[in-house]
Amino acid sequence: MEILIKPWTEAEVGAFLVRQEVFIGEQGVPAELELDEFDPLAAHALALQDGRCIGTGRLVDLGKGQAQIGRMAVLAQYRHQGLGKQILKKLIDLAQSQKTDSIVLHSQVTAIPFYEKHGFQVQGSTYDEAGIPHRNMILLLPSLI
Repeated sequence: MEILIKPWTEAEVGAFLVRQEVFIGEQGVPAELELDEFDPLAAHALALQDGRCIGTGRLVDLGKGQAQIGRMAVLAQYRHQGLGKQILKKLIDLAQSQKTDSIVLHSQVTAIPFYEKHGFQVQGSTYDEAGIPHRNMILLLPSLI
């Protein structure tokens, strides 16, 4: 298994298949909300096993030292094996290499403990996104002076 960072032009097929199965199929997110204007701008992490994408996430540079992680998804049969952690670490490492000061994300409420284990802190109140309760989270990155 390997995790690669790819632009959307190279990640679209694999990333979308995972997101389609997880978000649209399992969670009932409307298909028209799954792809957005940030996909072409993002760096996409693809977890590949035998050439098949089994997990994904993306990092969007928001400017002014801030980035956003989103669309984190792992196929059901590969969950609870540390794959999400590896994808998240790859995206955090990428953000640090780009001299990012902080990373934000919109976490599904059920995923908050996962992100907290990796240093993210909850911000603000719960809100609805695509019919699923979410909260904003932030990770302040150490200054690399």
